[in-house]
Amino acid sequence: MRTIKLAFWGGLALLAGLWLIADPLALRPAGFFPLRGSMIQLSGVLAMGCMSLAMILALRPQWPERWLAGLDKMYRLHKWLGIGGLVLGTVHWLWVQGPKWAVGFGWLERPSRGPRPPIDNTLQQVLSTQRGTAESIGEWAFYAAVLLIAVALIQRVPYRLFYKTHRLLAVVYLVLVFHTVVLLQFSYWTAPLGPLMAVMLAGGTVAAVVVLLRRVGAGRKVDGTITRLHYFPELRVLEGEIDLPKGWPGHEAGQFAFLTTKEAEGAHPFTIASAWNSIEHRIIFVTKELGDYTRRLPEMLHIGRPVKVEGPYGCFTFDDDRPRQVWIGAGIGITPFIARMKELALRRQAVPTKARSQVIDLFHTTADYSEEAIAKLRADAEAANVNLHILYDARDGLLTGDRIRAAVADWQEASIWFCGPSGFGSALRQDFAGQDMNVAKRFHQELFAMR
Repeated sequence: MRTIKLAFWGGLALLAGLWLIADPLALRPAGFFPLRGSMIQLSGVLAMGCMSLAMILALRPQWPERWLAGLDKMYRLHKWLGIGGLVLGTVHWLWVQGPKWAVGFGWLERPSRGPRPPIDNTLQQVLSTQRGTAESIGEWAFYAAVLLIAVALIQRVPYRLFYKTHRLLAVVYLVLVFHTVVLLQFSYWTAPLGPLMAVMLAGGTVAAVVVLLRRVGAGRKVDGTITRLHYFPELRVLEGEIDLPKGWPGHEAGQFAFLTTKEAEGAHPFTIASAWNSIEHRIIFVTKELGDYTRRLPEMLHIGRPVKVEGPYGCFTFDDDRPRQVWIGAGIGITPFIARMKELALRRQAVPTKARSQVIDLFHTTADYSEEAIAKLRADAEAANVNLHILYDARDGLLTGDRIRAAVADWQEASIWFCGPSGFGSALRQDFAGQDMNVAKRFHQELFAMR
């Protein structure tokens, strides 16, 4: 979280600083309306900076994933940038419209405008002829962006509707690029702010075109076929196996992929619940009925159905040098740990005499219980030599930091890997921070929420 906070606030601070360098007298205006002009420019620069970076991250680029600690963190930053663009866009709109309303009510007096100074630059002359058009379509694009971002943020809106409407933000963004190029103060383009804005707008434009052409992640998609399906009615969980005969680069335990079963539904992210074996070339997904899409999966899928798999993504890959690890898989959050146990079991089979370098305790807490699923989990833990702790909420009560520390005597030497509901993860993180654990380095949490 610290890295994405740094990226978000650092990016805004950088843009604001470069804007101030480009217009050093902006904060010492000679009256309200000159201040208004400066604030319109600043809020517009910051809003388009947020929207441009959000559009670029929508492509799921590989290069920032490791720095941001995974695509799940990238999507959290994407969400923050979308909200930031909405808030700053609203501020921009209020600076534009508010004084007009105040003049209409007689609260402000419109300043008299003298003749505009002649424009010598040809490009600036061309842009000035488009001001009226840019202002008009920019206002309507803002209204469309408010509506579309609201649809994205309201969780009650079905995913399939969100998927269909969210792509329209790329069209809105392209309109706002035109609005920005025309109305950005022309002198800014020759200041240090100008090249940065140009790069961001160009990158965002390319990203918007890729989104509209439905080519996001195209280079990382492979064709697969469903070979096995098994439903656990007590858990409302579906386990599916997919054959990937060619093209899949392999994955690390704990990573996830996007699964497309129907183009109209779009790609949905699921953690991979299996280790990779290039000879068998199959992967397993475990999905719980949590939304409109996952509830329909048992009826939609059948053996032999073709699917597309995109990935792998994520950095929740258990990489550290701690002598002990504590895993916490809450509910369907158990899936990355299943994959890791299968990976460790394969390693034990390959080199049975090699001593294990880490002691691992897995806590699985669940509100739903299935003897069949728990038996499979116990078998995986035994094969991987992992200490398994099962907590069924109705029988054993809730998992707490105190219970973990009581079960793991040397927890101070451990790293913690959590996957499950974000609120539960945050509570445990705060609990261990209160016990003087360096949670910034040793508490790893998957933020598995893509909208």
